Order: sequence, then C-alpha cells, then structure tokens
Amino acid sequence: MKASDWIARFLADRGVDVVFELIGGMTTHLVDSIYRHGRSRLVTMHHEQAAALAACGWAQMTGRPGVALATSGPGAVNLLTGVATAYFDSIPAVFLTGQVNSGELSGGTSMRQLGFQETDVVSMAAPVTKGARQAQSAGEIPDLFRWAFDLAASGRPGPVLLDLPMDFQRGEADENVDCGAMPKKAVDGQALADFTAALGEALERAERPLLLVGNGVARSGTAKVLSELVRLWEIPAVWSLMGKGLLEGCGDLALGMIGTYGNRWANRALVESDLLLVLGSRLDIRQTGVDTEALRRDRAIFQVDIDGGEIGGRVRPTESLVADLADVIPALVSLRPRPCRAWRERLRRLRELWPDTAEFDLPSGIHPNRLMVRIGAASSGAAGFVTDVGAHQMWAAQSLPVEGRAFLSSGGMGAMGYALPAAIGAAVATGAPFVVLAGDGGFQCNIQELQTVVRNGLPLKIVIFDNRSLGMVRQFQEAYFEGRLPGTVWGYDAPDFERVALAYGIDARTVKDESGLDEALAWLWSRPDRPALLVVSVPPEAPTWPKMAFGRGLDRMDPPRNEPEEVP
Repeated sequence: MKASDWIARFLADRGVDVVFELIGGMTTHLVDSIYRHGRSRLVTMHHEQAAALAACGWAQMTGRPGVALATSGPGAVNLLTGVATAYFDSIPAVFLTGQVNSGELSGGTSMRQLGFQETDVVSMAAPVTKGARQAQSAGEIPDLFRWAFDLAASGRPGPVLLDLPMDFQRGEADENVDCGAMPKKAVDGQALADFTAALGEALERAERPLLLVGNGVARSGTAKVLSELVRLWEIPAVWSLMGKGLLEGCGDLALGMIGTYGNRWANRALVESDLLLVLGSRLDIRQTGVDTEALRRDRAIFQVDIDGGEIGGRVRPTESLVADLADVIPALVSLRPRPCRAWRERLRRLRELWPDTAEFDLPSGIHPNRLMVRIGAASSGAAGFVTDVGAHQMWAAQSLPVEGRAFLSSGGMGAMGYALPAAIGAAVATGAPFVVLAGDGGFQCNIQELQTVVRNGLPLKIVIFDNRSLGMVRQFQEAYFEGRLPGTVWGYDAPDFERVALAYGIDARTVKDESGLDEALAWLWSRPDRPALLVVSVPPEAPTWPKMAFGRGLDRMDPPRNEPEEVP
C-alpha cells in the first residue's frame, strides 16, 4: 500500500475524522490520499498556525489527538506556536509535516540547506513536544504513527511531531493497520491507599479545607465525578484559569479563579485555608505569586498530578501522588471531612462584599466585567466559550458564567490569535455554536480564518472587545514606564471590524454604549445556526483589576480593599 494511503486509513481508524491543513508541495500526497480515502474530512485553513490551533480545539472537545498538516520550511515553522500551545496545555495532538525528498536533505554536511524549503523542524519542535521524529524510510511509517498516537494520548497528554520526506510518502508501507492503543499504566494501589489515608486524617482535622481544580481534571475526563465529590464533601473549591467551568451544580462551593488576576475572595480563600487539595494543577507562579514559603506555611498541601515533574517544583506538598485523576477521585468518595460551615459562610460573605463586577468604576462606556455576565446570560445556546489572550481573557476568567460548558483558552503559551482557530476546531468537532471572545489586538493575528468560518458554515458568535489598544500590556506600561505607550497605543491601530466581517460575508454590528447592548446581544443569537460578529467598544482606560502586584502575596491585590470587621 502507498504510505500516504496507509496514513489516511490509519487516521480514520484512530478516530481522526477531521484533519486541518494548509496544503503545500510536500504534503500533496498526504492531502490527496486523505481526500480519496474519504473517511476523514479535510478542513483547509489559511495559515498553518491556525491549522495547529484548530487541531487543539478539536482535541479538547473530543479527547482524541487532533491532527494538522503543514508543508516543509515556512509551513512547518508556522505550526510551532500551535505545537507549543498543545504542549503547555497538555492537549493530545499529532502534527504532520511534509519534508523534501530524503536525497535532498543536507544532514551530515556543512550546508545550511540542500532542498528547497528544507528545514530541520524536528530539532525546532523537540523542546515543545513529547516526541519529534523524521521518518527514515517508508517502511517504518506504520510504527512511527502507532508510536506517535500512543505517546500523544498516554500519561500527561501532549503533541508529537512526525516529519515525512516526500519520497517516503509515496513509497510502500505495510498494509496491516493495527489500531490497538497503548494500554493504560495501572495505578500504584499501595501509594493510592497511603495517600488517601493521610488525606482522610487531615480532612478530619481541617477547619478551612479547600480544593484547587486544574487543567488535569479536564484532561482526565473527571469533571463530573469531581463535581459530585465537591457536593458530597461540601468543601469549597477554587480553580486555575484552565480549570474554569469544570465544576457543575456546586452552588456557592464553586468559588472562583485564583492567581495574578484571580477573584479577590478566591485568592483570600487560598491564603486562609489550612488544608489544600490540589488536583491536576501545577501551582505555577501566576497562581501562587513569588512567595511560595508563605503559601507552604501553616497548611497541609496534598497534590495529585499525572506528571511527577510538576510536583514540588515550586511548592513542596505535604503529601503527593503521581497518578491519573480518573483512578484517584473515585477512591476519595469514602472520605468524610468535618463540617466547615463557618468557613463556607466567611467565604460567601467575602464574595458578597468584593463582587468581581465592582472592582473598578468607569465614568462612561461599557464595563467589561459586567458585559461578560450579560454575554453568559444571553448565550444559553452556546456549547462553550473560547477566549483569546489579553485583558478580555482575564475579564472572562473573572466574570463569565460558564458552568457546565466548555471554556477554552491558551494558558501556558498565552498565544494571541488562539481564539478564532481553536473555536473553529471546537465547532467542527461538535457541530455546536461557540462564542469567540477576542480583543482587537489578538483577533487580528488570525483574522484570515473568518473565511474558514464562512466556507464551512460554522455557527460561531464572535464578540470583539475593542479598546483600541493592547490593553493588558498598556496597563503594565502605565504602572512601570511612566505612561510611555509605544507598541500598545502609539503606533498601534485596528480596522473597522464590522466592515471586515461584512466583506467576508458575516453579519456584523457594532455597539458603543450600554443602551444598545441588550438588543445587540439578542441580535447576535437571532440566527443560532449562522456566524455573526459583534464589536463592543470598551473604554481604553478599563483596567484588568484586581491584580496581584509582583512580589506581593495573593491576599494583597490592587486596588487595595479593606475588609470590614464584621465579616466572620
């Protein structure tokens, strides 16, 4: 069997019913075989970065490795932002790059390049993949693909890159397609029992217990069972950015996001807790601040992660367990924490006294946090929300109600231009509407994919927060650079997004004040099965508050807020 035909058959048998690509000379055999085979749909993008990010969105909704293709040279290099996004956010993906014929490779010589567009993408991708390899013959392609898909999905998920010289794509491969997946590694029963026993004893003593929900809960598929555990235990829970939306039906036990831009009361809960159970979160610096000793003092920390390398790197836990949360959470159901009604009441009162929609006032214009609440209320038909990176991302993380629905965002990589292609992947995977939340800066990074939305008839509801600047960095400049604003305001601009959308054939509107907002949001959803774009003018001076200043603790956020003495 021709190797590219074998690949097309293998992808379909592994459940990859969509492949995102931007064709080039070195991927023509692959694209042709996938097209002729007919079991995997080809979704053509307009930039390889967008193809990679769309594969990430697809993978996050299906739980299976997403696949994106790119040709050699610039095509392969353009994939790398999406590759790194998958790596840092633990998204299973297999990225396929075409390469020049094996006889045109310059390896082992002093030449920079022999074949046209020859580029050593394997070396470039190696630091941001679980594995990156170049095929050495057509005959080894079956083994390479089995290895790649097993590696991407096993343990802590992540991306794998395969570089395929063109002559090997058209060579002969073994016709047998073995789609048996790598067996799951069994949990260490004794380690689990010891961890559970230690946690049970600590929970019986704790007066202020707290759960921290991270991205690992999403990747392990344990959101529903964890929600049941939270309701059973009646213990408050906070989350990282990537843990938003995972708890369902937990009421006031679901507190809010922690970290640099976290909800003020959620950060206070973390600081005041006497027991912290960390599930699938790596406790990075944007979650904890720089003073990790202060976080470690006076509280027991229990941490579970599938990746042992993430345990103890910054914050040393009291007890830890390297395991899949799917094996751990069911084992915790037997534990019975002591009641913590006073603790829950204190946190409820703090949340009531420090609402996220009142962290700052604006003399005029649309308040972005309050807008997020209204978008959530108006978007009952959405399967989920996808944010870009910037100020709007934090406004959404703080205030957007998403319980029980997907919340996708670029966490570790923080890639501007993420939202639109990732939402394309999510919508292609589910056939359902998604809300795209983007700033005027980030949206321009992959604005060309509006054509992909139109061509595929995707029901994306796009909301652009237009503050006519790169607001998050602008806020940093105002705080530390005496108000000098090169790059964020000076020398920066954006087009009329409404006219751009109309040029692509997408219905669009602009709203500039509160009086037209409700009608505009109703219009956005007036035709649920069609794409629509709404530009919302946000005052440039709207800040991202609260924010933990560098070097301070999580309970000392700007702007300062005094805690009333009557709070228990």
